[in-house]
Amino acid sequence: MVRLSNLGRKPKHLVRALKNKEEFGLQMVFCRMEKLLTQQNCHLESGDPHRTSTQLKAKPITLPVEVSLDQRMECMLLGELRPWVIPLQKASHVPLKPKLSKPLVEENPSHKRVALLVEESNPLTFILNANLLVSVKIVSYGSERCWYFSTNGLHGLGQAEIIILLCCLPNEEDVPKEIFRLFINIYKEAMKGKFIGNLENYTFTEGFFESKEHGGFLFVAPTFQKLDDLELPKTPFLCGILIQKQEVPWAKVFPIRLMLRLGAEYGAYPTPLTSIRHRKPLFGEIGHTVMNLLVDLRNYQYTMHTIDNLFIHMEMGRSCIKIPLNRYNEVMKVMNTSNEHVISIGASFSSEADSHLVCVQNDDGVYQTQANSATGQPRKVTGASFVVFNGALKTSSGFLAKSSIVEDGLMVQITPETMEGLRQALREKKDFKIICGKVDSDDLREYVDICWVQNEEKTNMRITSPIDGKSMEGTQNEKIVQEGDFEMDGKLIKCTEVFYLIKASELCSHPPYQFAKEIALACCAALRHHLRTLKNNGMNKIGLRVSMDTDMVEYQAGSGGQLLPQHYLNDLDNALIPVIHGGTSDATKLPLEIELIFFITESLII
Repeated sequence: MVRLSNLGRKPKHLVRALKNKEEFGLQMVFCRMEKLLTQQNCHLESGDPHRTSTQLKAKPITLPVEVSLDQRMECMLLGELRPWVIPLQKASHVPLKPKLSKPLVEENPSHKRVALLVEESNPLTFILNANLLVSVKIVSYGSERCWYFSTNGLHGLGQAEIIILLCCLPNEEDVPKEIFRLFINIYKEAMKGKFIGNLENYTFTEGFFESKEHGGFLFVAPTFQKLDDLELPKTPFLCGILIQKQEVPWAKVFPIRLMLRLGAEYGAYPTPLTSIRHRKPLFGEIGHTVMNLLVDLRNYQYTMHTIDNLFIHMEMGRSCIKIPLNRYNEVMKVMNTSNEHVISIGASFSSEADSHLVCVQNDDGVYQTQANSATGQPRKVTGASFVVFNGALKTSSGFLAKSSIVEDGLMVQITPETMEGLRQALREKKDFKIICGKVDSDDLREYVDICWVQNEEKTNMRITSPIDGKSMEGTQNEKIVQEGDFEMDGKLIKCTEVFYLIKASELCSHPPYQFAKEIALACCAALRHHLRTLKNNGMNKIGLRVSMDTDMVEYQAGSGGQLLPQHYLNDLDNALIPVIHGGTSDATKLPLEIELIFFITESLII
């Protein structure tokens, strides 16, 4: 991945009138390196550095929209999609110099030319706007030839980066340009504070890939899938999977069902990462399903509450429902919104299970149960996607309780007395055991255990602090929604998230989000006048760590593994110290250690 940064002095205004309202096409800008780099102090930043390689005829640079301060390169945010392209090859880590004569960007190449660039300069990087790049590459993934799209720049808004593996059509040479429109729409939504997370979706209101049957994308966090041969964006990132129109209801109300069904269909666990155009949908008319009782599949007005990191593990003769202690408030919300006789809870995909129940709708519209395995070996622990406790079992039935598999979930029928005991145990965070089987038979017993556990999720894997490289693994984090912009000289600074660095068991039930937000605003105000200098020095991602206890208050600010120079800290002192001291007034919330993440980006005119 490659990032354009360090834009230099304001160039002369260059304008091209957008007169032709033609259908979206590939239109790109190019110029000799000397000309572009004298106007823009550009260099490429990447973990896998690149440089340009293709010699082109010189031509004065012509931009698709009016160039404002610092030549912001605003492309395809509105109206026509006119991405720029950077042909790249791997090379040693050296910044591009003005003396180089090779071109950086090319304008309006033919489709044949683009196809040639993809083959020769694999990957090809497209500039969608001044803050967002997309790398495009043809790869072999499994047995498929795929277009591989990878974003770089969504992190600046707090949105996870995105990869898409789109299976090539026979004899396809042209880059599937609709993906660019998808990325731009996701970027625009993120600017409004609307983010896409794991098992969330983006749906189309019109045709996509020249078909009205394509319904949108389901986004998943990779787990067991092979990614070794792909050049991945920085963590966190999501993979987008193209879904059909008839699959959209499941993507909206119960996405884990769709994810696992895709895996069973295409022999991947838990789901494939590839997108296939014009395929047959895996679900048809909704028909008769237990989900009709639990979710709104027609108008999407309500759905079953899914609790993150709640896992359902089924083994021979025993099922265990593991509830994270730090999700107690969500469990209470489920109980308070459930009716007297039924409690239904959606579960997360468990990486501890070696297989998972899958719900398959056959050609007759009937829902059936299958299982998909990670290894192909005999199953020991099978995951389920939901549990329903039905407290209407009559004592005259002759059963203590009943447990059964329904579609891709677990149904537990219990007596009203057992339901009351379950509710009481949940309220008191106590474990609870349900014995299933006939009253007069001790031989055939099955057990359903409801257990409270410490959060077993491996959160924030491979995420490190920009201050000193400290690992964020195992920490809790939260998005920061920042009202108002802090802009100066065409640059913006934005706080995207906060990490709570103390142990989850030591963190109070209500993390100090408001305090973190006050710290974020103070930091943005302090650094506002330094945005150009910070970005020009490559410090466009900044961490601010605040540590507080009854006898200690300190903070650190840094970028790229180094602390910020002292002249920035002077302004930070003036802004942060009053806010930090205000946060020490309540000793019950101490000790506290948080780290906030800030990004400096180009200001875009939307």
